[in-house]
Amino acid sequence: MISIALAGKPNAGKSTFYTAATMAEVDVGNYPFTTIDPNRGVTHVRTDCPCLDREERCGDEDCHDGKRYVPVELLDVAGLVPGAHEGKGLGNQFLDALTDADVILQVVDAAGATNAEGEPVEVGEYDPVEEVDFIEAEMDAWLAGILDRNWESVERKSRSPDFDLEEALTDLLTGFGATERDVTIVLRGLEYPDDPIQWTDEDREALAAAVRARTKPIVLVANKADIAPPENIERLRETDKPVVPATADGELALRRAAEAGVIEYDPGDEDFEVVGDLSDQQEEGLERIREVMAEFGGTGVQGALNEAVYGLLDLITAFPVQNESKWTDAKGNVLPDAFLLPSGSGPKDLAYTVHTDIGDGYLHAVDARADRRIGEDTELEEGDVIKIVSTAS
Repeated sequence: MISIALAGKPNAGKSTFYTAATMAEVDVGNYPFTTIDPNRGVTHVRTDCPCLDREERCGDEDCHDGKRYVPVELLDVAGLVPGAHEGKGLGNQFLDALTDADVILQVVDAAGATNAEGEPVEVGEYDPVEEVDFIEAEMDAWLAGILDRNWESVERKSRSPDFDLEEALTDLLTGFGATERDVTIVLRGLEYPDDPIQWTDEDREALAAAVRARTKPIVLVANKADIAPPENIERLRETDKPVVPATADGELALRRAAEAGVIEYDPGDEDFEVVGDLSDQQEEGLERIREVMAEFGGTGVQGALNEAVYGLLDLITAFPVQNESKWTDAKGNVLPDAFLLPSGSGPKDLAYTVHTDIGDGYLHAVDARADRRIGEDTELEEGDVIKIVSTAS
């Protein structure tokens, strides 16, 4: 399952975002380090369900009238403060918890209502742009420190006649989520001495920064957009990272109102409909949220998740079935499964994602939409419905 980590300084709204996205109860407070132990939960990215192209909706529990929600893991960890790589705050615990993440949502207090340490200040008093680079700077410094502390092992291996630098670095960086392919691509873009003994601190720092950028890309969530000065949002959008304005508080209010049956709302909708009785105070609060949604195209919570997975990671959704005409599994369930795959994946990649045995026994695949056999080199597209024919199926 794809893993998304929430990062940011204390009190930026990470725990509220996590609660709104997962509807799991966690501690939420207006003080630093509300979160101590990492929270792990399941949230979803949203895409169009292929059942929209059929006469009836599929009825799957993750499909809401053609809005298909695909599960991903969401990780909420302790807030990060400057100097975290040196152990300040809960820095080492935070950074360790990020190693398995595929992508990071950096939650920024766009309102500028908390300082660098996460302590409350007046709205607009702190410049949120100051936060933009510090997460990656802390991660880069932390990883460079790990490389430095373990570099002697690379130097020892280099004395062997069959030494392979890429292999040695892959062994060292596997714990950070880097694959052999990641290391190979990163090294191609760097200049460095052939002999590890000749590497300098600057060489290791450049390697750390490049590995982090490839394996832990970042989306900025400009949270508290409902109270943020407009110029703060604009200046954040001028940075070199993808930025999604959001109101985690607003999303949480909508999710709870929907659970209570007073509004109709699905995560990622650009508006909602009131269907129950509201007090004047509730109605006023929801109308303020509606205004923010109209300005930004929603609350931004679902938008940030989608930007991380479909945008930054460039994944697609594929739907494997056993019956290509009815789009069902062996039990007759319509479109029961949805898998996230890297863009450019083929049907055999989908087979291996479903199960290793199915991939090992792969024979061919059928495009269920077109009702035709497709080649192994066919690139799948978003929303493809595919029958895998395998000796193991």
